[in-house]
Amino acid sequence: MEQTATLLVCCPDRRGLVAALAQVLYGHGANILDADQHTDPVAGQFFQRIRFDMSELHTDRRSLETAIGEVAHRFSMSWRISDGTQRYRTAIFVSKYDHCLYDLLLRQRAGELATEFPLIVSNHPDLEPVAKQFDIPFHHLPITKETKREQEAKALSLLKDEGVDLVVLARYMQILTDDFLRAFQGQVINIHHSFLPAFMGSKPYHRAFERGVKLIGATAHYATADLDEGPIIEQDVVRCSHRDSVEDLVRKGRDLEKVVLARAVRWHLDDRILVYDNKTVVFS
Repeated sequence: MEQTATLLVCCPDRRGLVAALAQVLYGHGANILDADQHTDPVAGQFFQRIRFDMSELHTDRRSLETAIGEVAHRFSMSWRISDGTQRYRTAIFVSKYDHCLYDLLLRQRAGELATEFPLIVSNHPDLEPVAKQFDIPFHHLPITKETKREQEAKALSLLKDEGVDLVVLARYMQILTDDFLRAFQGQVINIHHSFLPAFMGSKPYHRAFERGVKLIGATAHYATADLDEGPIIEQDVVRCSHRDSVEDLVRKGRDLEKVVLARAVRWHLDDRILVYDNKTVVFS
């Protein structure tokens, strides 16, 4: 029976990298199922994703990781390995819009997202019926300027208690503090309702309408302390015209938001993303 794992590496580009990784896996009895790589000639960086079967290892998992670590040290690699049998635990943060929330929950129920949703957190009570419909605990943490840090501390405590690995901001209309983002660095995915870097911040559809754009888009990115400037994971666009009202742009945009966010979450769960220089490499 397959016991799969995924290895992601990033390092300065040099000869022998692919061979060194393949040899160490083969030498321990791992069977490579698929491998993908990318070299950025401008940055001089090498990236690789290897998914392999560990069911016939000659040694144990710890010995294999030690050997990979030795190769990583030799080539100045940053690396991580994930077990294919381990499921992420994902928290969804929402406000009042339900389209992205429903889409994620339905995709998970259909088996499209390899994760568990142990809780939903919101600064409004409006979407509690949706959580009940899917039998997921709902936590209403209303936020004001005075209570923001206190409520975020409560949220972080909930996430720790539930062993959460990933936070998805499914149209959560709050700016997270630096403290929260440090606690989940590289583990917070946000959906922004514009084709970044165009129309950052609030009311992007209204500003797109005022500008008379012919394309609108949606962007899924990792949240950072710089608002709407984190590493972009996925984007998509749809055409619009002078005939479209703001309401038309919002309707078209919401369809994009669902699809773009779902793709980004799925790729993160499948360990297909590497981040560097505020950019991402997303392996197909």
